[in-house]
Amino acid sequence: MTQEWTRIRYEQPVDRVARIVLARAETANAQDYQLLSELNQAFDRATKDAQIRVVILAADGKHFSSGHDLRQLNPDMCHFPTVGTWASFDQPGAEGYMHREAEMYVGLCWRWRNLPKPTIAQVQGKVIAGGLMLVWPMDLIVCSEDASFSDPVVAFGVNGHEYFVHPFEAGARLAKEMLFTGRAIGAAEALQRGMVNKVVPRDQLEAETLKLASHIAERASFGLTLAKQSVNQTLDAMGMWTAIQSAFGLHHVGHNHNQRLFGTLVDPAGIDIIRKQAKEG
Repeated sequence: MTQEWTRIRYEQPVDRVARIVLARAETANAQDYQLLSELNQAFDRATKDAQIRVVILAADGKHFSSGHDLRQLNPDMCHFPTVGTWASFDQPGAEGYMHREAEMYVGLCWRWRNLPKPTIAQVQGKVIAGGLMLVWPMDLIVCSEDASFSDPVVAFGVNGHEYFVHPFEAGARLAKEMLFTGRAIGAAEALQRGMVNKVVPRDQLEAETLKLASHIAERASFGLTLAKQSVNQTLDAMGMWTAIQSAFGLHHVGHNHNQRLFGTLVDPAGIDIIRKQAKEG
């Protein structure tokens, strides 16, 4: 069955490897709910295809992802297939919005993190806030030398983006520095800190990612699944899911606080802070 997607492309560049490409280069691959829904469908397609052993997540354009598309925060959820148990999307106050974020952000990220096949993020340019929520659920990360990773949203009066795995991905002290300062972590530092697996020149990014994916795809599919589950379950035993849920609750305390003070989900002063830092960077 051919899927009619407008935000992503699905490709099979080499044997046993699927590649899903974010295709909103004109918005620096900002994530609206339509993109996230299509991405989830594409991951399902790759997972259900017995011929596919490895899945690459890539992106068109200069930047991998600029994060959430702030122009679409309250869409009609009846237009999107849901996969979790959250359902009170239309309720007033904090309830409806928390349900939407639990489904479209935390729920989908956790689902992708637990796909039974190895996944590789192919990353170039900037990865900002919600962009990390696409990169960090992947098993491996190959990035170009110009890649950078940041979560500046503490300036908005929240604790960070919704899929809060910063201490697991960056280590506790670097996670705090990222959040407190909003600064971007460059590719070389990310490699040194263990946040990415490989850094390559931009013009070699696609080839090197495919080379790694093809190498992995030579191994038995069930062995790959068992190895992935073993590592993920170790992180689970360390409290990863509980930590995400705790931070997600605090995230919505921040939203509620901002709504009471400013009538918006985020502190509007944060916009100027983030823009100023972007210009200085």
